Amino acid sequence: MNLKTFSAAILGCSSVLLGMTLCNQAIAQNVEPLQYNVVNIQAEAARQVSNDEMHATLYIEKNHKQPAELSNQINQLMNQAMTLAKKYPQVKVKTGSQNTYPIYDNDNRKLREWRGRAEVKIESTDFKAASQLINELQQNFQTQSINFSVSDAQRSKIENELMIEASKSFQQRAQMLAQAWNKAGYSLVTLNVNTNNAYYPQPRMMAAMAKFEAADAGAAQDVSAGESKITVNASGSIQLK
Repeated sequence: MNLKTFSAAILGCSSVLLGMTLCNQAIAQNVEPLQYNVVNIQAEAARQVSNDEMHATLYIEKNHKQPAELSNQINQLMNQAMTLAKKYPQVKVKTGSQNTYPIYDNDNRKLREWRGRAEVKIESTDFKAASQLINELQQNFQTQSINFSVSDAQRSKIENELMIEASKSFQQRAQMLAQAWNKAGYSLVTLNVNTNNAYYPQPRMMAAMAKFEAADAGAAQDVSAGESKITVNASGSIQLK
């Protein structure tokens, strides 16, 4: 191949490559057109909801020089608690953490005795039954905490309702913006609905409080469960027409 033929071939290849590049750019522009008149919007719907579920933690703590005997005493009391709980089928009861550790003299050299601790956890939407069970358990157990929250069933129901409210609020804001900018309307580009409500039980009675004051072992103390705020957020973008 002479020099003239080789140069012509190079020019031909360059033309092809240039044509392909321009073609690819045109395709890219058609596939990903520039977005104009795009606006980001946020809307929120919230509601105060009465707490309908009680959570309680009770514990027993004992000391003994023999760890085996200590474990036996705690196991007996825990078994009694679980048997007692069967009287209240409306209440969910489960064992919590349990541990045993040594207690030393002041110089931390000589083992004095062993201390054991075990927990019972209670959950129920029947406040009266739960209070009665707690009252009976406090003959041997101490109350560490009592909290209230919105039950899963109630929370799901409210969140579904708030999702609709938040979506409508989003649409209203979108329409208002379209009118403010003298646009004929809008198209929805993206929409995210967030129902991630963190679980923060509200404490009403803590371990420092005394036992339930009642006339007899079967009586239940009145409780104030309070309220929780449930929020749903709708965020996204629209394109004004």
